[in-house]
Amino acid sequence: MTPSDRSEDPAARAAELREIVSHHRRRYYEQDDPEIGDDEYDALFTELETLERDHPELALPDSPTQRVGGTPLDKLTKVQHEQPMLSLANARTEDELRGWTDRMRTHLAREGISDPSFRFVIEPKVDGLAMSLRYEDGVLVRAATRGDGEVGEDVTHNVRTIPDVPLHVPDAPAVLEVRGEIYIKLADFRKVNEKRAARGESTFMNPRNSAAGAIRQLDPKAAKERPLSFWAYGVGVVAASEGAEAEQEGRQGAAGTSASVGEVLGVGGHHATLMWLKERGFPVNDEISVADTVEDALRTCEGWEERRDRLAFEIDGVVVKVDDFELQRRLGSVGRDPRWAIAWKFPPRTAVTLLKDVIWSVGKFGDLHPYAVLEPVNVSGVTVSQATLHNEEDLERKDVRPGDRVIVLRAGDVIPQVVSPAPHEAERDDRQPKPAPPAECPRCGTPTEKPADSVFTRCPNRGGCPGQQWQLLRHYVGRQAMDIEGLGEKQVAQLLEKGLVTNAADLYDLTKEQLLELEGYGEVSASRTVAAIEASKERPFARVLYGVGIEEVGEITGRNLAARFRTIDALRAAQPEQLADTPGVGEKMARIIHERLADPAVGEVFDRLRAAGLQLEVPQAEGDAGDNTLLEGLTAVLTGTLPSLTREDATQRLLAAGARVTSSVSKKTGVVVAGEAAGSKLEKAERLGVPVLDEEGLLRLLREGPSVLAPEEGEDELQPDGQAPDAAVDADSEAGVEAPGD
Repeated sequence: MTPSDRSEDPAARAAELREIVSHHRRRYYEQDDPEIGDDEYDALFTELETLERDHPELALPDSPTQRVGGTPLDKLTKVQHEQPMLSLANARTEDELRGWTDRMRTHLAREGISDPSFRFVIEPKVDGLAMSLRYEDGVLVRAATRGDGEVGEDVTHNVRTIPDVPLHVPDAPAVLEVRGEIYIKLADFRKVNEKRAARGESTFMNPRNSAAGAIRQLDPKAAKERPLSFWAYGVGVVAASEGAEAEQEGRQGAAGTSASVGEVLGVGGHHATLMWLKERGFPVNDEISVADTVEDALRTCEGWEERRDRLAFEIDGVVVKVDDFELQRRLGSVGRDPRWAIAWKFPPRTAVTLLKDVIWSVGKFGDLHPYAVLEPVNVSGVTVSQATLHNEEDLERKDVRPGDRVIVLRAGDVIPQVVSPAPHEAERDDRQPKPAPPAECPRCGTPTEKPADSVFTRCPNRGGCPGQQWQLLRHYVGRQAMDIEGLGEKQVAQLLEKGLVTNAADLYDLTKEQLLELEGYGEVSASRTVAAIEASKERPFARVLYGVGIEEVGEITGRNLAARFRTIDALRAAQPEQLADTPGVGEKMARIIHERLADPAVGEVFDRLRAAGLQLEVPQAEGDAGDNTLLEGLTAVLTGTLPSLTREDATQRLLAAGARVTSSVSKKTGVVVAGEAAGSKLEKAERLGVPVLDEEGLLRLLREGPSVLAPEEGEDELQPDGQAPDAAVDADSEAGVEAPGD
């Protein structure tokens, strides 16, 4: 185009340039087939930049110039995923892959689908960083990391700099969440390291860590220096119009669900969704394939494994997904894993090195863990100098000793561990004695004990061992728990060494002046840390419960206990049998949790945290009676989409009222709460005579109790378990089997 051909209207010319520049970017980055030279492209880009600088109102958010990056951020903000980004179960053998399909068939049979015909989509599992891209009216408005699956970090400022992430999506619905992987190509990674080495800077160890580090930079210009790439692998939340983001049955996450994705995008399955994304400018791997049998899927997985080292990018496995959206919906999820997808994991990479020593570290609850001190060795691109030996029984079984050459692997290509002695090492006559757990705690000198039912030797000095104190405090301040910025491992160690803290409650007595006495703190950082400690008082009860550190109380169990008992007082007063009635808590766990909560030292910590102003109860929601015995003994099943309550919200309210929430309908079910698109669970409830409530009925149930379920005059009287007297029970509901995670 010559100057005389150009529009005199700045707005029209800017629109024209945006279209031209975007076209040539796609030709260069996505199709690897440029039509013009770099000089001509640069001239067009510079003209657009100049126009937008002279006319700021023309600088639209989806303009190609907006990729350059703006002002650095002070910190990354948290993002709550509308739909969780789930993880994947693993398969490493043919039997495990076939077992996965068998489990799906069994589950679908319970859903009334016999002999399902599976079509599989097989994709490379790119070794990068999972990313959620949210578009509104076709414009990229937010990019967020996966985080813990439910809460990630907003990294939009950095993702905008990635050339192959579209800033605008043509023909997009009102809301579109695209999920994919941020990664660095191997050739680009080598170029980055060559440039850094030439400048005398340290080189990066592997592409994944480099990509992860780049995406979390506060300054987008720093992120832009690393050549990040993106591949789309699915769709999450979609909505045809503003305000129409429906809660999706099962909250499956990784590739959306049939009712939303299929209907809004007009596609019937996962593969068609990927093609829809590709047609609209998203990079989708060209070698994604489909298979009609598990045998063909297996051969495809093995083919990827054979050429793993010849690829232009790093992969640590292959993902196999059921293509059909309706089958995905029926299969749902178990825990944090969708039933309809699995990761075929490649054998981990190994290396051989010298085991120099075995040391023992102290865990949060006094467990002594053996660690291997190794001659540094490169394993899968990472230099490893320490590796786990798990526990003393595993150490005994492996029979590795200082002075041995040992085989080291990174389990799942992440966690280094010692597998065994190298070949022929066990035959040496000069081997050192087997390492044994110390008779005294390596941190506090207390004589150690070995409980009869434990695989760990323990330090019994609860509350007084600096090793346990450090582990508990670093856990408490960590991102998954109270997320207190400015308090890392080093700072916690200093606080303990100076005697300023011994447990979590002591943190809330810290002053800025005390922090200034510690190495690394200045006026600004000390003030920020005190503010971060104060801000942690707003964390919900479940996070506090998890953060304090109680044996057997992990993140999910802490959430379930908080929802079940509502307050710390009710939880501490609960008996083991009441604790065991909480989802995910067995009898043994319940006894351990009860014992720890009864410990006066633990009680004192909770009392002091309450006095400091922390949240030690679940706020009562509108329409929630807040009575944790109102529905005690009632078994409820949720199905379909409710008008205003999310599945999680409804579940938490039922649990808080004392009900038990399961996933399958049987003769033992007391009530089914059904929303839109309820499906087979509603049909089975009607067949069995189980009471069915809508959202309004659920709210009445939570206010008034089981009387809501009483039959109207003239109807059959319900039995105590909610079953009509003569309800027919079909074979697949007889046992009332609960499918975890539905």
